[in-house]
Amino acid sequence: MTCDEAEVMLHALIDDELDAGHAREVETHAAGCARCAAQLASYRDLRQALRGGNLRHMAPASLRRSIDRAVPSTAATDRRTLLKGFALGGLLSAAAAASVMLVVVREDRDQRILSEAISAHLRSLQADHLTDVLSTDQHTVKPWFNGRIDLAPPVIDLAGQGFTLIGGRLDFIDGKSVAVIVYRRRVHVINLFVTQGVGMSLPGPKMETVQGFNIRRWTDQGLNMLAVSDINREELDEFGNKFEEAARAARAS
Repeated sequence: MTCDEAEVMLHALIDDELDAGHAREVETHAAGCARCAAQLASYRDLRQALRGGNLRHMAPASLRRSIDRAVPSTAATDRRTLLKGFALGGLLSAAAAASVMLVVVREDRDQRILSEAISAHLRSLQADHLTDVLSTDQHTVKPWFNGRIDLAPPVIDLAGQGFTLIGGRLDFIDGKSVAVIVYRRRVHVINLFVTQGVGMSLPGPKMETVQGFNIRRWTDQGLNMLAVSDINREELDEFGNKFEEAARAARAS
């Protein structure tokens, strides 16, 4: 395990989101790597501080007195109404701010996931990193994932449509294990990441270009599908359409 791979999973480790095997791999790596060990200790210290610290801030009594002085004393009822209005306005403002923050956090996480998928795609192009199971037979690749990951990725033979199945492997995105089905289009590799609980569900397919790579994302039967390649957008979109059509036909048969 490299430092880059371990760093992706450190947060998942302290949050108890890794299975026993991957947790042991990360801990073993950290035990022999001063950099990752220090990062892990820093994360744990921060988590402990957030749990134990008093993060609530009480408004000072002087704020109430300032409000009382600003409102005429003969309008006690109106003051109460005004204070309730302040409170309601504060709640609405907080809710609006929280909504904006949630969107920003989701978009930031979404972009991070795309960057991690591209990094995984690039790693796979190195020698002996492309597949864990090398086969053009979907009936060999699909059962290989059994017991290795908590989902059943659809493995489709698209050789007749010009996309040759190469095999499959396990990879990591957002600190979680994901299934990867590998295809080839001429000299171009297509990595199809199949995840559950990683990334945002989409109402329909979405094409993007990130760091010079084309990405097609869609959701199918509760699974998030993310195809990464350096082929042109039209061909990658064609791959996604052919895959979706074949997957629907396989379920109907």
